[in-house]
Amino acid sequence: MPVKIRLQRHGKKGKPFFWIVAADARAKRDGKYLEKLGTYNPNTNPATIDLNVDGAVKWLQNGAQPTDTARAILSYKGALLKNHLAGGVRKGALTEEQAEEKFNAWLEEKTGRVQAKTDGLAKANAEARAKALEAEKAVNEARIAAAAPVVEEEVAEEAPAQEVEASNEEE
Repeated sequence: MPVKIRLQRHGKKGKPFFWIVAADARAKRDGKYLEKLGTYNPNTNPATIDLNVDGAVKWLQNGAQPTDTARAILSYKGALLKNHLAGGVRKGALTEEQAEEKFNAWLEEKTGRVQAKTDGLAKANAEARAKALEAEKAVNEARIAAAAPVVEEEVAEEAPAQEVEASNEEE
């Protein structure tokens, strides 16, 4: 039975949400699966991926073939690297501790890069909000300035009329 690691679509129209599953290659896209390995939400920035790395490595070692998108996700989360290191341990090129140390070092570096991107996006968002606020303040000040002379002219026009009425009442 050929097994594939692939995405199973969930969510509503226009808002996809995917499960990462190990499924028989002959099964329907959203049909029966052997094991759910995680989730993938492309609607967030950066995309949210929750993956059982050990489960994915187990399936890869048993011969499961990931689809192109699933391969990219597995690579992003380090499942392919962990599988590669496990192969090195089996061949005797590495010890279990060395493999774990390399994987953890890679994971720390990856976490740092993702955090830097998240911080950059938050900073850019804050700057965009600040610019929008400044633009809105400038527009509001321009509206107030444009409305102020009209009010002064109306007051100036009303004042002589009131003086005329006051002088008419005195007579």
